[in-house]
Amino acid sequence: MISFQNPYAFLFLILIPLLYLLRRLKVFSRITFPAVLADWNGRMFEWKNPLHRFLSVFAGAAAFAGFLLAVTALADPVSVSREKVFTNLGTDIVFVIDTSPSMAAKDMDGSTRLEAAKSTVRTLASGNDGTRYGLVVCASDSAVLVPPGSDTAFFSTRLEEISIGMNGNGSALGDGISTALCHLVSTKAPEKCIVLLTDGENNAGEIAPETAAGLAFRNGITVYIVGIGSKGTVPIEYTDPATGRNYSGYLDSDYDSAPLQKIAVKGGGRFFEAGSVQELEEILDYVSKSETVRQSFSYRTVTESCYVYFLGAAAVLFAAAWIIKRLILSEIV
Repeated sequence: MISFQNPYAFLFLILIPLLYLLRRLKVFSRITFPAVLADWNGRMFEWKNPLHRFLSVFAGAAAFAGFLLAVTALADPVSVSREKVFTNLGTDIVFVIDTSPSMAAKDMDGSTRLEAAKSTVRTLASGNDGTRYGLVVCASDSAVLVPPGSDTAFFSTRLEEISIGMNGNGSALGDGISTALCHLVSTKAPEKCIVLLTDGENNAGEIAPETAAGLAFRNGITVYIVGIGSKGTVPIEYTDPATGRNYSGYLDSDYDSAPLQKIAVKGGGRFFEAGSVQELEEILDYVSKSETVRQSFSYRTVTESCYVYFLGAAAVLFAAAWIIKRLILSEIV
């Protein structure tokens, strides 16, 4: 919503009808020397070039619009919005996303497992509900991309950068959970949880997933495991970022869910299986609501001055009118 800090500036608009009235009364008008050929049955002035007539009218309209914008800028317009401010901490959730090559399998409603995971996480994190989100990727090793925070724009940007094979070709699930744990243990949020999105078993890394999940549980952090994808033969296609080589074919997807269930139990959470995007959305929504903390909040008014935009537009229109009148039509202005 736009409001004006100095609305009395709009009184300058009275100058428009006042100038028109003064010119009609010949009180305030240019000194002219009429040379009307019609008095001797000659032809009146007319534009030979229709383009020049259009430019003359356009220049006048531009000057008029420029004046209106300049007056609006003088009125000091500001954009006013209301922003929700939470007065206490909510839940901290860190997503650990598996980026091993098998996550390129296309069995999630036509999308790859990784793209389905990214899309669902992005949708969940876009809601302004006071929850803080973090992001960890894991393959042969793990790395934190976003520590728990409330900057959803930065979170979405980093989430978009995740790609297959960016951290190797394995699945170091234990390292991924441990990395998330290290960044959650020091936060003061009343509820904390780790959500691991994977399609396979642990086959790399230095830390056993059960050990990492147990340590998380002892620190008051719940671990949820989501197995993504269907079982059977599924198409797969990806480019290895290390070699640039393209791979395409079929993947025999038949991971054992028992180890993943064991990890979830050790972490005090649950194991889920998602064979479609809708199921994945329902699972993440369930996890989010299960970890919800009642928060108090207030609204604050945020104002942003925007007179510079009106002033800049006015300057452009005045310049355009002057160029057309003086340089193109060679009129005296």
